[in-house]
Amino acid sequence: MLHLHKVSKKYKDQSIALDDVTILIRPKEFVSVVGHSGAGKTTLLKMILAEERPTDGAVFYEKVDIHSLKRKEINDYRRRIGTVFQDFRLLPDKTAYENVAFAMEAAGRSDEEIASDVPHVLELVDLGKKMHSFPHQLSGGEKQRVAIARAIVNQPDIIIADEPTGNLDPVNTYDIIQILKKINDLGTTIVLTTHNTGIVEHLGKRVITMQNGKVAHDSGALDTVLKK
Repeated sequence: MLHLHKVSKKYKDQSIALDDVTILIRPKEFVSVVGHSGAGKTTLLKMILAEERPTDGAVFYEKVDIHSLKRKEINDYRRRIGTVFQDFRLLPDKTAYENVAFAMEAAGRSDEEIASDVPHVLELVDLGKKMHSFPHQLSGGEKQRVAIARAIVNQPDIIIADEPTGNLDPVNTYDIIQILKKINDLGTTIVLTTHNTGIVEHLGKRVITMQNGKVAHDSGALDTVLKK
């Protein structure tokens, strides 16, 4: 369970990125975070990833305040989170297979585990036949599928997908969202940020709307669910 409790973030120039944000994300949920640029979506993700500290409030994962962790403990925590970005962030001189394997090597996994798991996750994202292709030989949608495979290969509890379809056409956008839904169906929590309202409508899942650093609406908040 991920719990942001009364989290605020104020920068030195006095700009406020987050203002008293409380969000509870339950295991195996698929949560979309929407809002215009500057609404606070990116800062929210940085809080979850422990890349920035809140000015006020706390972020808890399984009842542990993640910002109280020591450096090694933070690294262990981050290994439980897979990240997918808009710009793919693949290593250009490595094949699809090698990009995914690199994530396993960094986590200290054995050669036997790599040889077994990498083909499996590439098949899961429909890239089994492209595993030996380099990024420049792949389409944008295929690059993002490699990025998703890399994010899930170490079996994280949570996937953070930050505008993963921002550079993709509608067909590839649909394919990427279907893959994320499949991963969620297998039990992984998904936190997706997007500007694309069509994605949100298609998913039919929980939506958190950010506005001026605040939660303007949360379709899956506990008080909202209890009122239904």
